[in-house]
Amino acid sequence: MPAEAQWAQLADYLRERIESGELAPGERLPSTKQLAEEHGVAYSVVRQAMHDLYSQGWVEVVRGVGVFVAEQLPDASDKPDR
Repeated sequence: MPAEAQWAQLADYLRERIESGELAPGERLPSTKQLAEEHGVAYSVVRQAMHDLYSQGWVEVVRGVGVFVAEQLPDASDKPDR
């Protein structure tokens, strides 16, 4: 079985932080640059992870401002099928 893609690993990591309450609803996530440096990945990996979280309702994007934890979180049982 192939290893999970880097973007999927990052999305899972951030989702777990949201579910645990470490990142609270309305809280701004670190910038793309910060996440890329912290996790040793390319910007495109971070952007794909954010797209994944956004499409599932975990984060909200405010253009020109940042990415924030969604105020209304999806059901934790709505895990992605990968």
